[in-house]
Amino acid sequence: MGGGKMHTDEIDLDVSDVRRLIAAQFPQWADLPLERIESAGTANAMFRLGGAMAVRLPRIAGAAGDVEKEHRWLPRLAPSLPVAVPVPLVKGIPDDGYPWPWAVYRWLDGETPAVGRIAEPGRLAKDLAEFVAALRRIDSADGPASYRSEPLAARDATTRAAIEELRSVVDPGAATAAWEAALDAPAWPGPAVWIHADLQPGNVLLAGGRLSAVIDFGCLGLGDPAVDLIAAWYVLPTEARGVFRSALERDDAAWERGRGWALSIALDELRYYRDTNPVMASIARRVIHAVLTGT
Repeated sequence: MGGGKMHTDEIDLDVSDVRRLIAAQFPQWADLPLERIESAGTANAMFRLGGAMAVRLPRIAGAAGDVEKEHRWLPRLAPSLPVAVPVPLVKGIPDDGYPWPWAVYRWLDGETPAVGRIAEPGRLAKDLAEFVAALRRIDSADGPASYRSEPLAARDATTRAAIEELRSVVDPGAATAAWEAALDAPAWPGPAVWIHADLQPGNVLLAGGRLSAVIDFGCLGLGDPAVDLIAAWYVLPTEARGVFRSALERDDAAWERGRGWALSIALDELRYYRDTNPVMASIARRVIHAVLTGT
């Protein structure tokens, strides 16, 4: 196990490591082709197993709990959602060479969107809005708190620190003004609802230009529905954001909080990944620019 790392506690898995785990725990699949899937993901390693399955293994301790969460909740949520989500098939267990639970899922076909090359951005905006609205309508009884369940104010210190650290690449005055506008927006007055909380390009799949699947539910849980508005800046081009907002009927307060979430998350990602994950850093830069300029 080796290679560059994004986190101090990261385990870098290769094909031989995963093949050993599969052979030991699911020998019926031991002879299937196995290949690593290159992605900009930061918390899990992905491998394609045969033609119909994906193996997903946490790289860091902080992602280990996501395996149990997805196995418990995705089968319950999936029937109420308008597009496919990962279907967990089996759950692997730790062994002497790998310390955390891991999982095998059904493979989902599709391509991640390139924001500047979306064929029908308005249609994608409506598809994303439909997914967000459907997720929000699901009964929240006994649901866990989202990874991003805190109010924006709880992110104030870290967001201001990121602005200061990035002042050579981000306009600190514009970023601070946008952040303070989000903090001044009225809080969500209702109960916490189901949110995906990480609607970034790498976590949505398109087929024929339409949304076909949403993946990576590691941040899933209950929270302010404004968190899922980050898709407006992370996934959609300028001209489609209004379509997304109108389809969800979000008021000014929710939109401002969503803008604040997008800015705060992107600042934190740029600060953390600018030297270790160029794809994530590039996305974060684009999001920050979009939030601050409206383009």
